[in-house]
Amino acid sequence: MFYNRTQEHTPACASGDLELRGLPAVFLLLPLLLTTDARGGPSEAGQVHWSFQKRGRPVVPVFRHAAWARNSVDAFILARLEREGLRPAPEADRRTLIRRLYFDLTGLPPTPEEVAAFVASKNPLAYEKLVDRLLASPHYGARWGRHWLDVVRFAETEGFEYDRHRPGAWRYRDYVIRSFNDDKPFDQFVREQLAGDEIAPGQADSEIAVGFYRLGPIRRNAGNAKVAFSRNEVLTEMTDSIGAVFLGLTVGCARCHDHKFDDFSQTDYYRLQAFLAQTQEHDIVLVDAKTKADWETRTGKIQEEIKHIKQALETADGEERVRMRARLDQMQRRLPPPLPTMSSVHDVPAERTAIHVLKRGDADRKGKPVGMRVPSALLTKETPELPSQTKNPRTILADWINEPDNPLTARVFVNRVWQYHFGRGLVATPNDFGVNGSAPSHPELLDFLANQFIADGRRLKPLHRLIVLSSTYRQASRSPEAALGRSKDPDNRLLWHGPRRRLDAEEVRDAMLAMSGRLNLKACGPSVVLPVERDLVNLLYDPKQWTVTADAGEHDRRSVYLLAKRNLRLPFMEVFDQPDAATSCPRRAASTHALQALELLNGSTSHRLADAFAQRLSEEAGNDRALQVERAYLLAAGRFPTPREKELALRFLEKQPLREFALAMFNLNVFLYVD
Repeated sequence: MFYNRTQEHTPACASGDLELRGLPAVFLLLPLLLTTDARGGPSEAGQVHWSFQKRGRPVVPVFRHAAWARNSVDAFILARLEREGLRPAPEADRRTLIRRLYFDLTGLPPTPEEVAAFVASKNPLAYEKLVDRLLASPHYGARWGRHWLDVVRFAETEGFEYDRHRPGAWRYRDYVIRSFNDDKPFDQFVREQLAGDEIAPGQADSEIAVGFYRLGPIRRNAGNAKVAFSRNEVLTEMTDSIGAVFLGLTVGCARCHDHKFDDFSQTDYYRLQAFLAQTQEHDIVLVDAKTKADWETRTGKIQEEIKHIKQALETADGEERVRMRARLDQMQRRLPPPLPTMSSVHDVPAERTAIHVLKRGDADRKGKPVGMRVPSALLTKETPELPSQTKNPRTILADWINEPDNPLTARVFVNRVWQYHFGRGLVATPNDFGVNGSAPSHPELLDFLANQFIADGRRLKPLHRLIVLSSTYRQASRSPEAALGRSKDPDNRLLWHGPRRRLDAEEVRDAMLAMSGRLNLKACGPSVVLPVERDLVNLLYDPKQWTVTADAGEHDRRSVYLLAKRNLRLPFMEVFDQPDAATSCPRRAASTHALQALELLNGSTSHRLADAFAQRLSEEAGNDRALQVERAYLLAAGRFPTPREKELALRFLEKQPLREFALAMFNLNVFLYVD
């Protein structure tokens, strides 16, 4: 049923002919010519790829070292390790575990006092109580909501040249964070995002949730008559995101031709797109009719004057041109702020787009018309296309995606959760469960977790508990049998030692704010715009889009609440691999390069927070250099410095001021990495 050969890369999908790249075409066609595929893909023999098969009901395996296993996760992991002649690493110490858990579940570091209390606790259930407390923390939703925002490519602007802001887009971010904090059942979470407006029209969360369809980049044509091309791009964005986010499939590869590898035809693609044919943008203004009318009247008058000034500028010169530009700036500043809105969608049957199979994906080359139907490879029985007048089409789609027997949805989601805990999913290509993706390292465990997830009401927090309470998760990142482990499993896919990872961009910035005592834990609300170099702002089509938040106290809020603008990413976040939101980001990179060190040593964020960190050390440790060093390590690494670290730090402080030492702490591996 399952195949254990892995292929680590995610394929790039060509939308045209095969690109030969200097190789004979026959080599690129080999996967299509073989009668069977070693990874379980479709073949002439009719074999069904593993991820399209119904989930199994695996039995928890028997193993020899029963004392190590705490739960069923350990049973599956240990059985595989024993089969490969490997042994798990010892359990990590308490200081390591609390830091790992805090960053993993909340994205924030523990305080020195919290670490000390956990280390000193004699309660045999201290670890379990810590897990429950962190899962109940409001910071949990901010951390795990950020993961989901990566996958759905959340941004608050439309990208392309104009990169127009979408007022109220931040409401979707807050909806996601609330949903994770409330442990909303995943099937409800899916239904609200795919069809909330159809299921519960007028209900705020439902109207906000379908903002999912508005998250992708969109090209505004600015007078270009090819509206059909633009509409086709919008439908393509929606369709591709559903495939990647919920099904873990590269359905977009079938837009222009039948999928080269997966059993997914071009007709299947447009049948899936047909569920979205009558979905149109809908900005819901959150004010009463009179307020809206007054705003439109006031705005219209100013816009009319702006229009006249711009027309006059075309012929003006000299002092008159300077005067008119000043007048234009003055009028633009008088424009009232946008009305509070929700970026949503709704069904408009009268504006339904006729869906055809497009030759080569070109909107001007329409082929046969198609109706709504789920992909053939995932049908349990032959089903006809639904007629175009079918009511609530996206509800039908959401119901199918949520079907307990759908082989993909639960597998894809629990795999994402596993990845964020261990750095790599059981399937290493989380957005590609197809033939060209990676096969699962532990297929039985994947199905066990998916089944358990459904049995638990598709709630995420019980899944977290199962994983983080396991001995597998609690392993130290270093093993006494490292040489043997590296020779047999250099990538640690079998999990013979614990995870070690670099903090991501948001965690680095938030931890620096926490260390310095500057972190503002205010939750939710409009996004914060930070000051950045003027040269970057001037590169925008309209530099006035970047209006810095006036309240400086807001600048120290958690990074998830910073404005997500496609055409201007904060340099600090970008160098630490924050994704650009052009496409779904299933797994962040963790690069190491010189620009990171330069940003941490010379960047304005680092210097500002180093000043605050040094001030905090002075206040909490006085003028005693030894106490300052100890306090700094407790805040940065959750532990005391080693004798060697303390010696080097004290020697450094003999020649350098405390703020330089504070700056150096931001650059240490013990701060930037979690064991």
